[in-house]
Amino acid sequence: MASEGKKNPMKDIKVDKLILNCCVGESGDRLTRAARVLEQLTGQQPVYSKARYTLRSFGIRRNEKISVHVTVRGEKALEILERGLKVKEYELFSQNFSETGNFGFGISEHIDLGIKYDPTTGIYGMDFFICLTRPGARVARRKVRQGRVGFSHKIKKEDAIQWFQDKFEGIVLSKAEE
Repeated sequence: MASEGKKNPMKDIKVDKLILNCCVGESGDRLTRAARVLEQLTGQQPVYSKARYTLRSFGIRRNEKISVHVTVRGEKALEILERGLKVKEYELFSQNFSETGNFGFGISEHIDLGIKYDPTTGIYGMDFFICLTRPGARVARRKVRQGRVGFSHKIKKEDAIQWFQDKFEGIVLSKAEE
């Protein structure tokens, strides 16, 4: 009876953050060019990530910088997400969504996002990872009077899929075709 006309504003889902990751697999000039692409796309300074351990078959050493990533929040995150989903034609697989209500996908060429091709930079692919949240999720992260988020308030895989379909009129495919 109470839910007929009113919708609970605490149940609204919003984008907490968007993480863009560009893994080059080697340090040096290619990595700095990838960082320039991410900075051009977001307007923020990217952070370098190091390899956790040495893999001789890949030719990387421990603590060698191999990738760059940047975290974007707010309206800019939604705008970049919209451009990324346009490249994917608003189609994602159900396995792109995690059980905790986050989702991610990758694109193979950054020039599809609307950045002009520069021959000196080259072409880089990147991963998009989107963290969704509800109002009130801060109670689990704050320092003073820390609490827990109840099970019914946590975002589940089905909630994330439903949000994606409502917000972007996206299509979720059941399984990747070979």
